[in-house]
Amino acid sequence: MSSFRCLGNGTMTSDSDPTLSPAHRAVLEALARRVVPHAFEAGSGRIDLVARVEERMRDAPPHRQREFEVALRVLGSRAAALVFSRLTSPFPRLTTDRQDALLARWSTSPVVAARSVYQGLRRVILGVYYSQPESWDEIGYLGPFHLRGVAFPWEGPLPTRAPNDPARDEPVARIADPSSATIAPGTAAPAVAHPVGANGGAAAWSHRPTADVIVIGSGAGGAVVAARLAEAGRDVLLIEAGSLVTPDELNEREADMTARLYADGGLLTTDDLSFVLLQGAAVGGGTLVNWMITFRAPDFVLDEWQQRFGLDGFAPSVMAPVFERVEREIHASVVPEDAHSPANRILLDGARRLGWRVGAGRINARGCIRTGFCGQGCRYGAKQSVDRVYIPRAIAAGARLLTDARVDRIEVVERDATATSAARGSRRATPPLKRVHATFTDPRTRRPTGGFVAEAPVVVLAAGAVSTPAVLQRSGLGGGGVGQYLRLHPTTAVVGDHHADVYTAAGIPQSIVCDEFIRRDDRGYGFWIECAPIHPALCAVAAPGIGESHRELMRRFRRTTNVITLVRDGSDANASNGSVTLTRRGRASINYELGPRDRANLIAGVQAAARVLLAAGVTGVRTLHTRGESIRDDGDIDALATRGWGRHDLALFSAHVNGTCRLGTEPQISGVDPAGERFGTRGLYVADGSLFPTGLGVNPQLSIMAFATVIADRMAEAGVI
Repeated sequence: MSSFRCLGNGTMTSDSDPTLSPAHRAVLEALARRVVPHAFEAGSGRIDLVARVEERMRDAPPHRQREFEVALRVLGSRAAALVFSRLTSPFPRLTTDRQDALLARWSTSPVVAARSVYQGLRRVILGVYYSQPESWDEIGYLGPFHLRGVAFPWEGPLPTRAPNDPARDEPVARIADPSSATIAPGTAAPAVAHPVGANGGAAAWSHRPTADVIVIGSGAGGAVVAARLAEAGRDVLLIEAGSLVTPDELNEREADMTARLYADGGLLTTDDLSFVLLQGAAVGGGTLVNWMITFRAPDFVLDEWQQRFGLDGFAPSVMAPVFERVEREIHASVVPEDAHSPANRILLDGARRLGWRVGAGRINARGCIRTGFCGQGCRYGAKQSVDRVYIPRAIAAGARLLTDARVDRIEVVERDATATSAARGSRRATPPLKRVHATFTDPRTRRPTGGFVAEAPVVVLAAGAVSTPAVLQRSGLGGGGVGQYLRLHPTTAVVGDHHADVYTAAGIPQSIVCDEFIRRDDRGYGFWIECAPIHPALCAVAAPGIGESHRELMRRFRRTTNVITLVRDGSDANASNGSVTLTRRGRASINYELGPRDRANLIAGVQAAARVLLAAGVTGVRTLHTRGESIRDDGDIDALATRGWGRHDLALFSAHVNGTCRLGTEPQISGVDPAGERFGTRGLYVADGSLFPTGLGVNPQLSIMAFATVIADRMAEAGVI
């Protein structure tokens, strides 16, 4: 759920009681009965859905609680019923037929705010219900792998290979006894060292800790920078807003893991709710929860950055050995032919029948047992995320890790005139002192529990493309390109019914990629086609509709396959598709809208994904449009171009939030210079996905690690620390 600021009256405060009022609860119950009526029927699927939604929102960040209540207030008001639906009674007092009619109108209302309220409330209710074990029997979901063991040929370790098998050393499981995978969580890789200060709270940090360099954020960029600089002999303090989650805490329950491992407890969206944003928010960042597929930034992208933005230091010839270095460290390797899940095999077969470019991708895994729970963290230590690779290296080299500490702002302490003059004359002169102001938060509720200030001459911001520009703006260090040129790698899916179980909750989530539609003669803009795992809550949120029609879609869960299309956005080269700015309360406001050419690529991507499924023999093919129709042939595919493609016309997601502080030589349109240093602020660097000057196009984890490596190595070589 994201912002309903345009609808609220502004009277609620951050200290408001998180318990719903009787009036709001009445609206929620009436709505829940229309969205998931079978939750209220006698039988195994019956639960107290209202209470569980309340419980879910009680643990949400305070601003999300406020927005949820605003949405309930709007839906339950007489004024809204009259304005949006020409009805004179509030929602709870309408007959069920009129309630359904009102919700249908709101789902496609010309008023974006009405569609936002509908989608926001619908998603929360569906997500909560289908994350409950009581809902699983009806749809055939088997639940956590570690509690049941191997159930399908495409999960668990691969059969033992012959010594001369060329795929023998690939990073896919070689556990002789599959059942052993269920009893030894975390044994496949060294444990992360215990964080410093996280359990001591504010009292343990009443002094001002100092370091040579403070790194903010422990994801793909921050963890790599911390390891490189610590191993180069620098004193590093690594500050992470999220928690350190140990392997045995990764319980493979969608509700628990979404709340613990994702930004805003999994409720992060653009302000109008048109994009669901899946960003990691624990130690390891996005690498902890991604689906492992690993790509280098394409050469044509690096060439474009060199030509348009003057980034000579990141040319393909320069980056190739850096990519190789990182790939070795994270054990990236091609998935063997016999390791693909049915969903990935459908993409492979369908694309081949169409004569399109398609093939196996690389994953960063070591001892993978193909459980399909990558998006909820790997309790087996197989995924080589940065919390398994680089953070232990950083700590072994002397770095300190502080968790559950949200950085609010950075204060630059001006030095005297003599020192400033010397600094201008030498890159090796010590930069101005930075004071990092941070707030401890409760790991469960994220409410403040205290604060501290840390000091260092050098700070590296690697908090992600939402938090990095927000910190800069709260620090008075915004302007220019900071917060602009947001890229989301817009993603949607085409799904269909297979003739047999494909159970996409199991297996390697992403192992096949089709890059047929990346037009290298047009700077590489277009779209990639991949697969995605399907677990009940996310599946329910993405599937259109409510009530019995939605229930019927969920009953096909085990036979539902999918193909996703990922658009390389930013094809309108000089336009800023989106932005991250600050609200009056100092929180990040995320706005985004597809440009004309990007929308055309999205339409073409959905059409291509549909063709893949039909070519593979999948039936009942459908898009994620709010009001969808089945796709049976080429005529139906062609007709998709005439469907609605605006806000809330179909479900859109992003797991790759980039841009907002991009590299470049022009401060007016860039955030940092080609060395990664913030214009006008010596010793303040950025090293995360916000650096990318344009949309990357491919899954970004490897590119972020590689760029962070270059920036860290150049910092150390230049002697700025």
